[in-house]
Amino acid sequence: MSARFHSILFCCVALMFGRCKPSTDKPVNTPGSDRVRYAEGFKISQQGNATRIDVTYPYQGASSGYTYLLVPRGQTPPEHSQDVRVIYTPVERIVCTSTTHIPLLDYLGVTDALVGFPSPDYISSEKMRARIDEGKVTNLGIDKGLNLERLAVLKPDLVMGYTMTSDYGQFRKIESMNIPVVINAEYLEHHPLGRAEWIKFVGAFFNREAEADSIFRAIEHQYQVVKAAVDTIENRPTVLTGIVYGDAWFLPAGENYAARIVNDAACHYLWSDMPGNGFLELSFETVFAKAHDADFWIGTGPYDSRAALSGADQRYSRFKPYWTDRVYHYDALTGARGGNVFLELGYLRPDIILRDIIEIAHPSVLDHELYFYRKLE
Repeated sequence: MSARFHSILFCCVALMFGRCKPSTDKPVNTPGSDRVRYAEGFKISQQGNATRIDVTYPYQGASSGYTYLLVPRGQTPPEHSQDVRVIYTPVERIVCTSTTHIPLLDYLGVTDALVGFPSPDYISSEKMRARIDEGKVTNLGIDKGLNLERLAVLKPDLVMGYTMTSDYGQFRKIESMNIPVVINAEYLEHHPLGRAEWIKFVGAFFNREAEADSIFRAIEHQYQVVKAAVDTIENRPTVLTGIVYGDAWFLPAGENYAARIVNDAACHYLWSDMPGNGFLELSFETVFAKAHDADFWIGTGPYDSRAALSGADQRYSRFKPYWTDRVYHYDALTGARGGNVFLELGYLRPDIILRDIIEIAHPSVLDHELYFYRKLE
């Protein structure tokens, strides 16, 4: 986040002829007019003088969604049904509830709008940490038990939440205090660029649509350029991911966001043929039978070394990537309080994740320095 942004032209040239360290600063590009191209969970349209946003799939298994009318301050909303939430824009004070929301504010240039967050210790953004350290971001407590008294004092224009179920109870309490709530469901997107495209969702609340479009176009372009660099590679190494939690090995299904990036990096994700965009729960024996001879192991949960892996379960040492020194994890960068930068920034920057995995699997293609990932020692 402290690195200066390299222009798209420079990055494209560098991909072909030399090293290009991925920048995490706000990309610079020509604003466009398209709205939503990859994301499936929200739609943006115009309704009279208002921008209408429909969150069509707010949680796994949802049969209906939520509609928001974004009305310029001082204007009267167009006619709407009772279940539509009206938000007056531009939003000036916001409470977010996920660290993945933080880069969206930073990139849009509205870092200073954040006034509250549940347990902000794990926010890694340098810009936002400065605000937190100055006492400008109120700690609202544990996510599902937000301190409503503190929230009321803040008087935010908006609370941006997320939910994994139909339970709207906490949000209903917030709305009873005349504080609007909007649901951000970026985590459900199948396509890596679909998750990144939620910057357009956030941008609309701040009247930053052009900026959001520009940022997304730059990220999309970089993702496509890097993917094209390996599209013709025939030798695709096999990839294992995940670990055992409890009695089951959790790993992405074949249509999952993570599986898509691995395959776009000219690798063969071993469960690509398994339908679904969620996670598989398999026995250790099932995973070992299919992946014991994998070329790479990417993503090892809480274990930060191979010794920690085998210490937790000696059976992990039987996988080929373990004894060939090809195990990688996404904990190369941490924030000032120990937050994982990948878990904060990764949704918005799938292009950097893609570069990292290509560098791991095909190190002669990009000459790229790993950013999110590192090899486990």
